[in-house]
Amino acid sequence: MKLSTSLGRLRLIGLLEGASFLLLTGVAMPLKYLAGHPEAVRVVGMAHGVLFLAYVTALIQAHLDYDWPGKRSALLFVAALLPFGPFIADRKLLRSLPE
Repeated sequence: MKLSTSLGRLRLIGLLEGASFLLLTGVAMPLKYLAGHPEAVRVVGMAHGVLFLAYVTALIQAHLDYDWPGKRSALLFVAALLPFGPFIADRKLLRSLPE
């Protein structure tokens, strides 16, 4: 994964965004609702929001740099909305692409 390319940056940000989503839904939200610690959602939620915006920005940049079809970019966007989606998208859609 080359961070000097928009595809490499998209893959890295996607993996970080996916991990933050899992932390938010699997750790922070249970801490808030089951243990009464709402600060966990504030911290992890903010990090996840920033990473999500960075992912969308990186996706737009890669779409423009590589002239991807709209369908691929739309699938990558939808994947970011689903738990484990960015990991599956990286494996099925991005890993095999030339940088």
